[in-house]
Amino acid sequence: MFALWIPITIAAAFLQNLRSALQKSIKGRLSNTGAAYARFFYAWPFALIYTWSLTGLGGYALPQSNPTFLIYCALGGLSQILFTVVLLWMLSFRSFAVGTTFSKLEVVLIAFMGALLLGDTVSPLAALAIALGAAGTILLSLQETKMSFSGLMRGLGEKVTLVGLLCAALLGASVVFFRGAALTLGHDNFVVAASYALSVALLMQTLMMGAWFVLFDRPQFKRVLAEWRRALPIGLVGMATSVGWFTAFTLQNAAYVRALGQVELLFTIGASIFVFKERVTRLELVAILLIVCAIWLILLAS
Repeated sequence: MFALWIPITIAAAFLQNLRSALQKSIKGRLSNTGAAYARFFYAWPFALIYTWSLTGLGGYALPQSNPTFLIYCALGGLSQILFTVVLLWMLSFRSFAVGTTFSKLEVVLIAFMGALLLGDTVSPLAALAIALGAAGTILLSLQETKMSFSGLMRGLGEKVTLVGLLCAALLGASVVFFRGAALTLGHDNFVVAASYALSVALLMQTLMMGAWFVLFDRPQFKRVLAEWRRALPIGLVGMATSVGWFTAFTLQNAAYVRALGQVELLFTIGASIFVFKERVTRLELVAILLIVCAIWLILLAS
């Protein structure tokens, strides 16, 4: 059963690419925070239907909620929202490229937080895979931001470095909290546990961000509602993406899942080569090799 997390993770990574592509259609019509909220707002009803189909039509028992589960869901949802806010703050820095690079260390921090909060440990082989994957993503970030390695080293003492690490920590924390939420349910069926955790987390995120928009940015809230035709497909694909991630997190150590999830970067590079006919630089080739090695090692370790 545990091998099932591998195809589920790969599917989630592919759908995440698709969701990102769809979000470009709404760019300029909503603010960055508005677009992030639309993803939650229009995904939750689909998540509810998915959970209902499993319990109502599939005949599985609905999980019993508990205080620890609700705390994990709330913390996971809040961490993901704060990640978006901090990311936007980071982009306002003149040297945001440095912060962007360090924000790619998400998987490394997931391994630490997973061990600390959930007792999830990684094998030496998996640790090597995580390190190689992190190196590969950093190289890709350097290429994307057109920043040299020496420039990255000079930026170590800047405030934006800490902000980038905070981004990685918040995103990593959301993953660990969501895995913790699903595990605390103790449900016999991992698919139902994952879907229930996703539905509750999305509802909490919708309410938290919705309250903020109603209090501080009602015009943007109205625009989110007005753009329902473009936002609805994003919500559907976003929900399917989250179903994949949550299900994989329920089955396997979150660090392993996110390490394998770096295959998303290979999908992106593949599209740039074969669809957009773009050339690949030597730095990107090295990064690709590192990520491929990381994926291979994480599969061996699991």
